Amino acid sequence: MKKLSVVVSAFNEEKKIGECLKSVKDFADEIVFVDNSSSDKTVEIAKKYTSKIFTRPNNLMLNVNKNFGFSKASGEWILSLDADERVTPELQKEIKSAIEQSNNRTMNGYWIPRKNIIFGKWVKHTGWYPDHQMRLFRKGKGKFEERHVHEMIQVDGKTEYLKEQLLHYNFDSINQFLYKHVVIYASNEAQELLRKGYVFRWQDVIAFPLKEFMNRFFAREGYKDGFLGLLLSIGMAFYHFIIFAYVWEKQGFPNIGDADFLTETEAEFAKKHKEMKKWFINEKVKTAKNIIAKIKLKIAGKF
Repeated sequence: MKKLSVVVSAFNEEKKIGECLKSVKDFADEIVFVDNSSSDKTVEIAKKYTSKIFTRPNNLMLNVNKNFGFSKASGEWILSLDADERVTPELQKEIKSAIEQSNNRTMNGYWIPRKNIIFGKWVKHTGWYPDHQMRLFRKGKGKFEERHVHEMIQVDGKTEYLKEQLLHYNFDSINQFLYKHVVIYASNEAQELLRKGYVFRWQDVIAFPLKEFMNRFFAREGYKDGFLGLLLSIGMAFYHFIIFAYVWEKQGFPNIGDADFLTETEAEFAKKHKEMKKWFINEKVKTAKNIIAKIKLKIAGKF
């Protein structure tokens, strides 16, 4: 039997960490828990499930402490989890089968589909499903690069996809959604853009948020999630607005605007309005009940 280490890194997660560790306590050969200097009962709860606990300074680059946890694992295979994630019995069975059959040393990682529960609802569209995550990998063959908060584990070697889902109880409140995106994620995203050589264009403050909205709501069919899909699409558009606001800040708040600024702003919004109208027509054509309705919508879209 190949040994499996579950690695969890958490900060002040007393409300969720118990259910996370409970979901793997009879499944993992060991649980490695990295506490990011929590001030609540997180560690007290974690001690009920493992004695292999390490305390580290709370690093906003979350992946630093996750990589540290990987280095302390003794299993041949590592499953990386966050405190708000749960491993179902069906996923346990598939993971065990996958690692036992992975005799080919080039098979070093598995992508796992993730079922996101946001505000108590399963988000089936809007870019949150199937949300494949690289979480299961052979020890020594995978790690985070530690540059970007949303980066995936990089695996050296061949990878495959599992079918069973990892449960993710993502955001419980609007406050949590805004805090993570505006306070934690956006500044890091801005820094990553600049590191890659991005040159600030004020038009991007309009273009990218609207592009994100259309991508979430139309291309990823967020409208099928109803109001939740609309809210999340707008929320992610606002997140991208904040990213570019941070870029402007990091460049010293340079002066922008001239005599034609109003006209140029109008032109940018007009361009996006045209794109959005096209998206509405195209999606309505998809869901039209008959060919006549489809033709009428296509004709309307030309005017």
